[in-house]
Amino acid sequence: MQSKAASKQAFGRQNVSPTVGVAVTTTELNNLMQALDIDVIALTEILVPCGHRVEFGTIDAPGIHYNLCGVGRISINGGPMIPLSPHLLIIVPPNTPFMIEVEGGSYPPKLISRDCWTRQDGILRVAAPNEQPEIVQICGFFNASLGQSVRLFGELREPVIEQFEPADRIDLKLREAMDELLQQEVGVGAMTASLLKQIVVSLVRRSLKSSQRWTERFSILADRQITRAFADMVARPGAAHSVRSLAHSAGLSRSAFMARFSNIFGQSPMAILRDLRMRQAATDLKTTTMSIDVVALNAGYDSRSSFVRAFRRAYNRDPSDYRRMTKKGIVPKSI
Repeated sequence: MQSKAASKQAFGRQNVSPTVGVAVTTTELNNLMQALDIDVIALTEILVPCGHRVEFGTIDAPGIHYNLCGVGRISINGGPMIPLSPHLLIIVPPNTPFMIEVEGGSYPPKLISRDCWTRQDGILRVAAPNEQPEIVQICGFFNASLGQSVRLFGELREPVIEQFEPADRIDLKLREAMDELLQQEVGVGAMTASLLKQIVVSLVRRSLKSSQRWTERFSILADRQITRAFADMVARPGAAHSVRSLAHSAGLSRSAFMARFSNIFGQSPMAILRDLRMRQAATDLKTTTMSIDVVALNAGYDSRSSFVRAFRRAYNRDPSDYRRMTKKGIVPKSI
């Protein structure tokens, strides 16, 4: 359920007092990753020859930039140049301009004008005509969310930079996502989202092995006690959670838990729990033949009528209407 509060997501907030010296466990991260939803906004192929540069303005979504081959450099938000090499992956924060250039010939490098940008079946191709590219990069712009209102990278302030190897097969996943868009077969959205989710999970795995865990830039992952409670909510949205039980899970008093949770998410625990329960219900309606009563119970509602009211507020339609629409290939968005 998107709301104005969602734009204040706290994965990047800095005024949370984290649990010092205690990391998020693998089990908790695994629960969060299982519940992660990816919405692919666009895929872009960037080809930059020697002596050229390309400039991008702001895009209201984070971007995964994977350098397939070639050597050049990138500047993010006017910052210092970062060397580009094969299999370097960078996540550029949302609403952040960037520039890629390759040296060679006259200086400054020649700008690839927007007249040379072409689009086909959802793929934007940026290339200088009749020039052999030095840099070949695939970019995926996406939103990653837990439930309807928790955006994983929504408040990322600094780029995430990781060096991968050919054996990690990140390039193959991105190429497969591009092929999916070009072929436009049934299920193209689900396939491209699944491929980008695999890349995000690969990044989280890499972070756990790194001496500089970039996941802990997000305050939800830095605050170990809140993460413990939130991971339980994500893993079991239909359980009989209450503020008291969640505070106990976090090892905090009720008032401390409410303050820290609301400071991180911009919403109360029960508001976030409703979002997670509606996500669970929508998934059950799309993928199972369960009765509405059973879907309601799985989402933590003993009363069918109260579940229907909550679902209607979230999706602006009854659960039975939602199920009929998804069977026709129409997936209504939350409101």
